[in-house]
Amino acid sequence: MKSVVIEQPGQLNIAQRNVPQPDPGEVRVKVKYASICGSDVHIWHGHNPFARYPRVIGHEFFGIIDAVGAGVDPARLDTRVVVDPVVSCGHCYPCSIGRPNVCSELQVIGVHRDGGFSEFALVPDANAWALPDSIEDRVASLVEPFTIAANICAFLQPQPQDIALVFGAGPMGLTAIQVLKGVYGVERVIVADRIDERLQMARDNGADLALNNTETPLATQLNGVQPTLIIDAACHPDIFAEAAALASPAGRIGLLGFSGAPCTITQQSLTSKELSVFTSRLNSHRFPHVIRWMAEGKIAPHKLITHYIPLNEIERAMTLFEKDPRACCKVILEI
Repeated sequence: MKSVVIEQPGQLNIAQRNVPQPDPGEVRVKVKYASICGSDVHIWHGHNPFARYPRVIGHEFFGIIDAVGAGVDPARLDTRVVVDPVVSCGHCYPCSIGRPNVCSELQVIGVHRDGGFSEFALVPDANAWALPDSIEDRVASLVEPFTIAANICAFLQPQPQDIALVFGAGPMGLTAIQVLKGVYGVERVIVADRIDERLQMARDNGADLALNNTETPLATQLNGVQPTLIIDAACHPDIFAEAAALASPAGRIGLLGFSGAPCTITQQSLTSKELSVFTSRLNSHRFPHVIRWMAEGKIAPHKLITHYIPLNEIERAMTLFEKDPRACCKVILEI
């Protein structure tokens, strides 16, 4: 089988590997479509602190179960599935309170263990979620990125009367916009970015107001409006302090991503307004929610997709995703 392997940072290859056989409790997925995420690019360049090499990357993928290991119901064969990349131990403190995404022994498919940029992938049976026929194959791999927005929104508990501000109109920001508007019915969603083409994507995905903050500070453009809910989907270390300054008293701030750079913020800026700050990593049992939203038409994954590229052109696909944010959003690999 063909697999995209990062042998070591900077070294991306398409390798020929033996088709794997599932262990007890596993299923084998014949992958049909997989989408590129920023973390895949980070692993390629050696900037993901959690990755182990060599690694078959890819944690956003869809396919069909074509083999099952011992203990797995044979009726699972031929099931169309998307894969939750979070593999947890089930017995540590985070797992015991329903937070497997920060399990003490966390493994992420495509990061700690081989992923879905391959013709076949092995995953725990419990991580393979069946899809209804109403969700098309060509968009199904985008269930996973929408679970990131679902996870932070579960903490933030958006309300229709909220004034929401999203920093960043990349793929994560766009999924957040769609979930805020389509699922929670937030009446006013503002988006800030420094690329005009991305701001247009934000409008196309439901943003009510899109602001370019390259030259004019957001505080000036907001003209006294104080967001009650802020999502940082850009992950620049300067944003946290700016978000605290812009937020309404009693507002909520949600942080996505894991920049290793330090940021400077005072306790006073948080406590003087009694702000609530939430952080989020991956997803915690959000796949059923997103599958339902997608099936009900509350979110529109096709609006994020700009390119379909064959697996054997992986380097072109990864480079396009990384280098051309004006024309590129989600790139789907055809396996």
